[in-house]
Amino acid sequence: MDSTVAEFDLIERIRRRVATRGDVVLGIGDDAALLQVPAGMQLVVAMDTLNSGVHFPQETAPADIGWKALAVNLSDVAAMGALPAWCTLSLSLPDADAGFVDGFLDGFLALAAEHDVALVGGDTTRGPLSVCVAMHGVVEPGMALRRDGARVGDEIWISGTPGDAAGALAQWQAGDAIEPALRARLDRPTPRVSLGRALRGIATSCIDISDGLLADLGHVCKASAVGARVDVDALPVSQALCASFDGDVRRLLQATGGDDYELCFTAPAARHAEVLDTASPHVSVTCIGRIVDGAGVSAIDAHGNAWQPVMQGYRHFD
Repeated sequence: MDSTVAEFDLIERIRRRVATRGDVVLGIGDDAALLQVPAGMQLVVAMDTLNSGVHFPQETAPADIGWKALAVNLSDVAAMGALPAWCTLSLSLPDADAGFVDGFLDGFLALAAEHDVALVGGDTTRGPLSVCVAMHGVVEPGMALRRDGARVGDEIWISGTPGDAAGALAQWQAGDAIEPALRARLDRPTPRVSLGRALRGIATSCIDISDGLLADLGHVCKASAVGARVDVDALPVSQALCASFDGDVRRLLQATGGDDYELCFTAPAARHAEVLDTASPHVSVTCIGRIVDGAGVSAIDAHGNAWQPVMQGYRHFD
């Protein structure tokens, strides 16, 4: 049965399923949305694009694509310590497939509901499968977590267990069976919004891990004009990753693999216990290194020996 529908029927199909918020003055259906930003708050804007075969395997379920498309944008807002509020969605589709769109919305809107995010507009067009989401949130003035605040002596922390999504991608690229727990972390990452909010006033810098821990931490170092030393053997590892890869490969996946969407942040060493107490209701966090004088990121193993990967993270144009 042909599930292709006209473009405006597709838009109406999306509009009917979208929840709203009191601060959405005008949502889907006009040339642009009208939003009421809360008084005394700063607007936070982020955007990410996901392409089929690059950011997710071609056979990924539509609901998982929808979930991930929103999750990666929520993760950017989380890294700023902000509260997500509204988003727009641009969908490039090979065909106006109503079944695909319905499945996509199942995942997208389920995650949106968890974070009280309203879809307020967007665009649909014909082309290779690609999804672009623009996320808007709010944060109190002076309270945003940024990349440029790390200071020498700060501890470096990571949330969750990095490397799981990269492990799933490695298995997919090798044509191997993908371990279900790793696949779940690839398809449905958990944006650490509540952790980001809790870290306001404690963390000196923060970034979400999308391109690989060492690469993304390098952005913090550059913005803060400092260096970083990371103990790769201190990285917390999931049982699924440990069972699927040996030590050398696992270390590489965790330090450079990307697609984790965990938060890497810095905080004064004197606030170590406070960081643990603050994070504990949200997700486990692990201290993995220190901010040091210098530039760039260096890595060591448990014995203090230098550890040098082939590259520090994913490169979009190589």
